[in-house]
Amino acid sequence: MRKTSLIALMAIALGGCSVKKEIVDIPIIFDDQRIELTKEYLLTRYELDQKTPEITPKMVVLHWTAIPSLAKSFTAFNRPTLPNWRPDLENVSGLNVSAHFLVDQDGTIYRLMPETTMARHVIGLNHCAIGIENVGGTTDMPMTKQQLKANIFLVEYLASKYDIDYVIGHQEYTNFEDHPLWLEVDDGYRTVKNDPGMDFVEKVRNATKKFNFKPVPTKK
Repeated sequence: MRKTSLIALMAIALGGCSVKKEIVDIPIIFDDQRIELTKEYLLTRYELDQKTPEITPKMVVLHWTAIPSLAKSFTAFNRPTLPNWRPDLENVSGLNVSAHFLVDQDGTIYRLMPETTMARHVIGLNHCAIGIENVGGTTDMPMTKQQLKANIFLVEYLASKYDIDYVIGHQEYTNFEDHPLWLEVDDGYRTVKNDPGMDFVEKVRNATKKFNFKPVPTKK
């Protein structure tokens, strides 16, 4: 696996270089502050008191960034804390959003952080979910066939490496509210999501059905 910097990442994006079926490592900042905030999140949101921010992956969650470039998407995840976070506010986590993978419009796959470290990308399920973010998703920058192929490749890679039970779209996360994997302690902490679209999700599932993923629970 290759490692590169944000400057090199931007050069790749601007130069139109495409990396197929290869995972390029471009780590986001994961310093002591982010480690402590992640452990705090695990404790306060999920009541998991851990010495390290490690997870046991049981699902893959597909997303889109709704941000119109690779570099801007990376920047959104890179800093350890949320913009405008106030440490003095109680019960408000300052941990920035993140994901394990970022897929550019040309299908290039970037790994932002270790697959078994918790990323903040899906309410209630971060403790067991690997997140894949796709650049775009807006009307002006819809998802591409290259991204679909990259997501299929990533799901196959992850399912071959971990005991993955579910592949879901971000918009399906609330279907797990009554599931044993759901650990969110705040019944009022929800957001409405529609990414990355069920057509995209179903295409990924159909292409990876040999892994016999479990069906997503039906929402009551």
